[in-house]
Amino acid sequence: MRESQKRLSNAFFALISLPATAMGLALSIQISALSWLLSTRYQLDIHEIGIVWAAGPLAGIFGQVIIGVISDKAWFWGGRRRPFILIGGATAALMLFLLPRLGEVNAALGIGNILVTAVIVALTLDLSINISFNPTRSIIADVTPEGAARTKGYTWMQTVSGFWGVMSYVIGATLGNDFLINGGMLLVFVFSVLPILFVQEPRTLHRPDVPTDAPATQSDWPQLWRIYFAHGFSWIGVQTMFVYIIAFIQQHLIPAGAAAAEASAQAGTMIGISFAIMSTVGFLLPALVLEPLAKRIGRVHTQAACIAIMALGYFLIAFAASSALMLYAMMAIVGIGWAAVVSLPFAIMTEKVDRARTGFFMGIFNLSVVLPQLFVSLVLGSVIQQAQDKNIIFLICGESLAMSAVLWTLVRESKGAATADSPRGGAH
Repeated sequence: MRESQKRLSNAFFALISLPATAMGLALSIQISALSWLLSTRYQLDIHEIGIVWAAGPLAGIFGQVIIGVISDKAWFWGGRRRPFILIGGATAALMLFLLPRLGEVNAALGIGNILVTAVIVALTLDLSINISFNPTRSIIADVTPEGAARTKGYTWMQTVSGFWGVMSYVIGATLGNDFLINGGMLLVFVFSVLPILFVQEPRTLHRPDVPTDAPATQSDWPQLWRIYFAHGFSWIGVQTMFVYIIAFIQQHLIPAGAAAAEASAQAGTMIGISFAIMSTVGFLLPALVLEPLAKRIGRVHTQAACIAIMALGYFLIAFAASSALMLYAMMAIVGIGWAAVVSLPFAIMTEKVDRARTGFFMGIFNLSVVLPQLFVSLVLGSVIQQAQDKNIIFLICGESLAMSAVLWTLVRESKGAATADSPRGGAH
């Protein structure tokens, strides 16, 4: 084991953040460029693009749970998470390489239908991301002791990953999606493959001196259900914003007489700036603010407070965002909650499960993200479509986050979670 891992140095926390960063970057590139490629380069219509995108949630439902269970029990290539990170990372990089070359792939395979080829490549990309996403998060719990070090691991993960997520939006907007895809492909490969070779995983996830009936080796299902529902309501609100914010902008912030092309450009710019602001706050706060705050008041209280602030931000947008500048200011407020959503729940959840089954529970935890995403697409879309005033979008967001904040207050803080930080803890 390297000295930086023994000491749990900042360099080590940055290192173990890179594989999760690679998968987040692959996903950001897919979000930024896939629809653009399919529409402009391969002339697929909206319905066909929807078919390609349908692979994502299904891959998330099955891929993360199955791989989580397998990785809990497997051990080869010197680790339980390492093999899946290596395989998934390399495959994701390859699929990103193929995205702008679907025509060549279609011809080489002799399929004769670009839609089928696009579905194959997109589904393989989704599956490779989901193969790796669970292990990249689980390994942080495996190699950090419970308490402050665990919180630091996941806040560093979000800080590093969030920075590169923002960079992907900036690169795509300034240098173009082709540059983003090709440059991102290299980063995904390097960030997923190289760092994991320098991390030593524990062969056993139980400390031999801890009885098998101790809390660290048992899963607290009542608390887990509260976490799943609290996190699920967060994602109903977040996903509603991601999918439908354009309808709010078009109705409330674009001048009525604007030409179609101008209106489309303005809406795209507002969305890009809004998400960039939110994401910037989201990657700066976890390590700089949330981690020290969690040490003082506990992770659960920090999470609940941030989610409540996010709900307030959504309500302010619904009732007071009458200009682009006001929207941007309120998205900064929303970013406070976003910083918590993508960092603290992992640390909270992993201390309430059997450590030998972290991968399985991380996969189940992912369902509290994927199922709300499906609910937003399949149910809320028609509600929003029929509403006369599109501020209903952010009313739904605010109500969902308010409910999430209430549910987080029902989660019990793990004993000593705010301060425990032994050098090796229960990870060995």
